[in-house]
Amino acid sequence: MATPTRVKQQALQAKHDALEARLAAMTMPAGGGWIVSARNAALTRLRETGLPHKRDEYWKYTDPATLVQPEPVQAALFDDDGEAPVFGEIDRVKLVFVDGVFDSDKSDDPSLAGVEIERLEEASTRDLHWARDLYGTLEARGQSPVRRPLATLNTAFATDGVLIRVTGRAAKPVSLVYLHRSETSDAILHHCIKVEAGAELTVLENGPAAARFNKVMEVDVAEGGTFHHVRAQGRDHERRAATHIFAQVAREATFKSFTLTANGVLTRNEVVVEFTGDDAVAHVAGACLGDGDFHHDDTVFVTHDAERCESRQVFKKVLRNGAIGVFQGKILVQPGAQKTDGYQISQSLLLDEDSQFLAKPELEIYADDVACSHGSTSGAIDEEGLFYLRSRGIPEGPATDLMVLAFLAEAIEEIDDEKIADDITSRLEAWLARRR
Repeated sequence: MATPTRVKQQALQAKHDALEARLAAMTMPAGGGWIVSARNAALTRLRETGLPHKRDEYWKYTDPATLVQPEPVQAALFDDDGEAPVFGEIDRVKLVFVDGVFDSDKSDDPSLAGVEIERLEEASTRDLHWARDLYGTLEARGQSPVRRPLATLNTAFATDGVLIRVTGRAAKPVSLVYLHRSETSDAILHHCIKVEAGAELTVLENGPAAARFNKVMEVDVAEGGTFHHVRAQGRDHERRAATHIFAQVAREATFKSFTLTANGVLTRNEVVVEFTGDDAVAHVAGACLGDGDFHHDDTVFVTHDAERCESRQVFKKVLRNGAIGVFQGKILVQPGAQKTDGYQISQSLLLDEDSQFLAKPELEIYADDVACSHGSTSGAIDEEGLFYLRSRGIPEGPATDLMVLAFLAEAIEEIDDEKIADDITSRLEAWLARRR
């Protein structure tokens, strides 16, 4: 029988074997001095840790095998039947990527957003660029205390992305649209966003992106800055994705992110937020709808390292027909981070007995004057509430949909823009109606 030490050694070897197999199938993109340095540093970190393995603590609920293997699993293309695009009614500046490749013909003029926007592929050929101090920096800091090797792989091998620098209030939201056109595409994108002091920006994201998608977004919100992020992950059911957001939030700054996920055989969304200045705010929220062969993982880590900061984690998942939802959320309060206000809630609505919700909420507190709470629940539809709606003449299907929407409402309320929130709600209603 294998000893614990032997098992650990075998798992470590498997992580490094997976890495070498993956690296053998990849080519590091060309670039100038600043990005070559960042990529080489990431590759060094990656060789120290290897790729994630099912035995890793933060991967025990989600098998990363198809995310780390050399070639992506083939993913069938989705026919949207002429459905209007997400955020189609929002006045925005679209930047379109098709299977991870920028498409200028489908994109709008970036200057219409009133901010500085460049592509990573173009900026990386220069010797100097403002992104030099951001690219890979927050990702590297986010590796402690929990390793995130898929993000490190991204920093080393990302082929493109956008670099956005905001010095005032953006004229329009920047909308990143990800189209999936090849059943075997394997896209790696890396975005860097710098919100200067007092500036404000909204970033929208939507689309399935590729058969397999690895994305990193690094966000630096300076003193008094505001960053809003709303994402709708694509409906291609066979897609697989690992996404990462690394954010640092300075004094009196605001960071807010919301994600809607419907469909997708495997999705892992990681968010790592660090407060670096007093009186700052960070909210991370998500609404998830899963049906059948569906595995959705939200992993969030918020570090309070300043005074009087507020964080909220609000995640709601609706699951049926054997779908699996995962939530791993942590609030870390460092010594001296007094007056911290940390709130975390993760809840699932299981519409049958075959679905699962796996939760790991955590608080780690080293300050004595804080208000932190977490809660996690899982349950079925409220039969009394359903009976009440049906007794008022509402058929069972629409009545159930109303109950589901009411359950998801707390997460959707985290979206500040009413028009965007209405668009998200309409998507949820349409998804539910199609599956009655």
